[in-house]
Amino acid sequence: MWIKKGLIFKPEGQFDWCITHAMLPVADKIDGDLYRIYFSGRDKLNRSLTGYVDVDINNPQKILNISEKPILDLGSLGAFDDNGVSPTCLVNYENRKYLFYMGWNKGSTVRAAEVSGLAISDDGGNTFKRYSRAPVMLRTDKEPYNILVISSIMIEDNKWRMWYDSADKWISNDLPRYNIKYAESGPGMKGVDWTREGIVSVDYNRPDESRISRASVIKEDGIYKMWYCYAIEFDGYRIGYAESMDGIRFQRKDDLVGIGLSDFGWDSEMICYPFVFKNKGQKIMLYCGNGYGKTGFGYAIWED
Repeated sequence: MWIKKGLIFKPEGQFDWCITHAMLPVADKIDGDLYRIYFSGRDKLNRSLTGYVDVDINNPQKILNISEKPILDLGSLGAFDDNGVSPTCLVNYENRKYLFYMGWNKGSTVRAAEVSGLAISDDGGNTFKRYSRAPVMLRTDKEPYNILVISSIMIEDNKWRMWYDSADKWISNDLPRYNIKYAESGPGMKGVDWTREGIVSVDYNRPDESRISRASVIKEDGIYKMWYCYAIEFDGYRIGYAESMDGIRFQRKDDLVGIGLSDFGWDSEMICYPFVFKNKGQKIMLYCGNGYGKTGFGYAIWED
């Protein structure tokens, strides 16, 4: 089961880009036990901006460094990411860092549009430059809604395998319904060109389940293991778990997730946006707490 170890970062207006919230943590190994955790805070206008903290993963509650400025700022006015940028996935490939992020854009008849973009770093993650001002996930007839968010990528045999959030419909102006789907790299540029057939990896368990989001996938003992968060109608997120033998279609095993709400404190109302990785064989989960990360993000260690 997962043993909770506590908060890593609590937003308290440390800098202009993290006045409130600390959402969607993504860990990237720098060297040894030193990790950089990218996440998005919100500024005084409630817009998401991406920065990072550096930690020793053996004692991540002691912050070694925090970026004074966001490493990825807002897109230009009218672009898909002009109202916020939040990190969702990072891939190290050919000495470059590919940071996939969710661009926020105010919706017209619905609450918001959330679509993935890509930024690339050539200096070890200190600065990032947009690959394009356009998103890398475009709407199709099979996926016509503007919730298309890359959550997890695994490279196997030079094939990029991707799990992403994709909306089936909007239940109301404020409530979309989305689950987790699967795609693979196409013949073009890796991370940009995807062959998407709308294959569902993790489906709804019940008719009133509204959101299944933010897949985090690892492969262990030949089994693909996925952690994600899910919600019933307007309720807050909980963390779920699923397994697969092929990495395409997963069987939900939420009763085996091994982590739930605390009795009190920063994660007593909601747990969401899991990011699972291994350090020296030890599984570590980063996750957000109440209010979609309004209380910050913390971590848990897996113990058999």
